[in-house]
Amino acid sequence: MIQIQNLTKSYVKDKKSVDNLNLEIKDGEIFGFLGPNGAGKTTTIKMITGILNPDEGDILIDGKSIQKDPLEAKKKFGFVPDSPDMFLKLKGIEYLNFLADIYEISEDTRKERIQVLTAKFEIQDALNSQIQSYSHGMRQKIVICGVLLNNPKNWILDEPMTGLDPKSSFDLKEMMRKHTQEGNSVFFSTHVLEVAEKLCDRVGIINKGKLVFVGTFEEMKEKFKENKSLEELFLEITEHE
Repeated sequence: MIQIQNLTKSYVKDKKSVDNLNLEIKDGEIFGFLGPNGAGKTTTIKMITGILNPDEGDILIDGKSIQKDPLEAKKKFGFVPDSPDMFLKLKGIEYLNFLADIYEISEDTRKERIQVLTAKFEIQDALNSQIQSYSHGMRQKIVICGVLLNNPKNWILDEPMTGLDPKSSFDLKEMMRKHTQEGNSVFFSTHVLEVAEKLCDRVGIINKGKLVFVGTFEEMKEKFKENKSLEELFLEITEHE
């Protein structure tokens, strides 16, 4: 479970990038975080994961505060950032072993998980090449494999399907569903509203730093008295705001 409490962040004086955000992502659900460019999605995710400090508020990951107990909180989630361009000089296998060392995963367990995950995303043959030689999609796959090595209870994914081929996108969505069916949580941002409509149990829409809607797609249609697609309702909500 991820609890966001009174979260506020400003980069410029008197202009809030995230404005008093309150949100709870429950165990057993896929939660889609939606909004136009510059709405505050990535800033929110960076605060949830401890990359940025909020001006006000706190985030609890399974009851552990990212502000007061960051190490314990960070053990409880896996994070896929919006850019996979990191540790480019490392070989794929070096990167995965580096993360396995951080999470203190045993030799036998890491070997099995690396084999399963890299086969799932079809990058096992590239593990002895440097990540800088990978395509964007392959870099995205190696980052996802690294995040899932520790089997974290909470997944936090920022545009995770960008650059993935159709099969890998399908596999990741199936993994997200299975993860939540086992009582875990998935929080992810996306610009692909068709994916959010089909995949998410609930969505939250942020616009100009403020949360303007939280609920199911059916609740959204009921609230706005419109039998339209998520894409159409999203445009109405954000343009109206």
